[in-house]
Amino acid sequence: MNDSQYHQMSDDLLIDIEEMLDECEVDIDYESASSILTMIFENGTKIIINKQPPLQQLWVATKFNGHHFNFQDEQWIDERTGVEFWSFLDNAVSKQAEQTITLKK
Repeated sequence: MNDSQYHQMSDDLLIDIEEMLDECEVDIDYESASSILTMIFENGTKIIINKQPPLQQLWVATKFNGHHFNFQDEQWIDERTGVEFWSFLDNAVSKQAEQTITLKK
């Protein structure tokens, strides 16, 4: 993947998340600035997703820990756990919202 493809794919993913949060039945606020998306939950916790262009990764910081995702086999995969991004995000959002949430339909 070249840098242009990385930026397009990661920007599209961040926009997809924003659109899913807008449609989510649970009230999750978010702020988007540059290459960073911050989700803010009613309990005051946050999930921060940001691009890491030099490494062509997505980094996700949750209340519990941080994860680095690489694009492989047509999906973003956590380099430590091997979990696919959307599965990870649904789980992380559900934990921090303290209720089950499925963003990716």
